Amino acid sequence: MALPKLVGISGSLRKDSHNSFLLKEAARLFGPADYIQADINLPLYCGDNEEADGVPASVDALAQHIMDADAVLISTPEYNSGPSGVLKNALDWISRSSIKPWGGKPLAVMSAAAGQSGGTRAQSVLRGFMVPFRTRILQGPEVQIAASYAAFDENGQLTDERHIKSLTELMESLCAEIAT
Repeated sequence: MALPKLVGISGSLRKDSHNSFLLKEAARLFGPADYIQADINLPLYCGDNEEADGVPASVDALAQHIMDADAVLISTPEYNSGPSGVLKNALDWISRSSIKPWGGKPLAVMSAAAGQSGGTRAQSVLRGFMVPFRTRILQGPEVQIAASYAAFDENGQLTDERHIKSLTELMESLCAEIAT
């Protein structure tokens, strides 16, 4: 039997992003899987550019990765009480692709943020962004890593057992959702 395919989307482009670390931890705790982290370093969406040049190949490749996946993981930082602009831009571009990858796709959302809320508001807004795509968003457990600058060790792994437990439970729920 083939390994489940997971796509991770980090709402941060930073090289050592805590949200990218969180996605890698999620994939590790999920267990055996074919995991890729998507590249969302895309041009800013502009309808004039789309009309002139069409949807970029990088957007169609991203949409295809999502389409081919058994499930998607999205982790977002919190900027000004919402998800990052780069994540919203990627979602907007994906909606313009001829590939419609989201329908019925199991989706786990999580967040890592410097603040004490751990990205709670960003996650709430992100869930709203996903409604038009009709994904199967897992309702919990919620994983929100506060003070993320202190949550990971030098190898990018979570250090707090509470976070590890919550993330493990979320990945177990995702595995069960894939099986349905």
